[in-house]
Amino acid sequence: MIEPDLDGHTVLVTGSAKGLGRALTLACAERGADVAVHYHTSGDDAHEIAEQARREGVEATTVRGDVTAPEAVEGLFEAVESQLGAVDVLVNNVGAFAPAHWEEMAFETWQTVMETNVTGTYLCSKRALPAMREAGWGRIVNVGYASAEKGLINPKNAPYFMAKSSVLMFTRMLAADTQSDGITVNAVSPYVIENSDEFPDELPQGRPAGFEDVTQAVFTFLEKGSDYISGANVEVSGGWLPEDV
Repeated sequence: MIEPDLDGHTVLVTGSAKGLGRALTLACAERGADVAVHYHTSGDDAHEIAEQARREGVEATTVRGDVTAPEAVEGLFEAVESQLGAVDVLVNNVGAFAPAHWEEMAFETWQTVMETNVTGTYLCSKRALPAMREAGWGRIVNVGYASAEKGLINPKNAPYFMAKSSVLMFTRMLAADTQSDGITVNAVSPYVIENSDEFPDELPQGRPAGFEDVTQAVFTFLEKGSDYISGANVEVSGGWLPEDV
């Protein structure tokens, strides 16, 4: 099991009040990181997670904000900095999914999916970078999707696949742009994870990825000695291939 020492680091996982974001935040707190629990609407859940994190002996705060709005992103980062210090580990986890055929989807839904996944990743990364560059150290991990990398095309989920493909392209671009700054930028791409409402029978291991499976992939990039790994995408798909479905 990968066990990074995160003592002295400040971690922000976007969308961390529930699901995978919650699991990642608590796992980082257990390994010594001060954590910011980000939410948009799930305030009660966020405060509960922050309290759980504090029981690990670390500092924790909650920050609210719409990651698609520049002024909201600025506000949530300022809140983290004033209470915990500069963010040096950012996990762009928050996302939106809408299972509907692209021709039948309302424009507002399309826009929400694209902006939450792509614009949110862009804005949070852009805001985190100056402090990371000043410190000469930083870690950004973007949450992608295995289908986006493997090229599976499904017209019912078109904006989600397009958005996650853009996230992976942005990951590689940002890695190239920060290669001499002491910063690494990587992606972790699950296929189906444990909080999914349903999952296909064809999963190679007969089960979806657990939160711990994804957490371990993220920790690969936070482990001491991972400085040379940047621009990578680790799929957490249990060996799934597009032709399997």
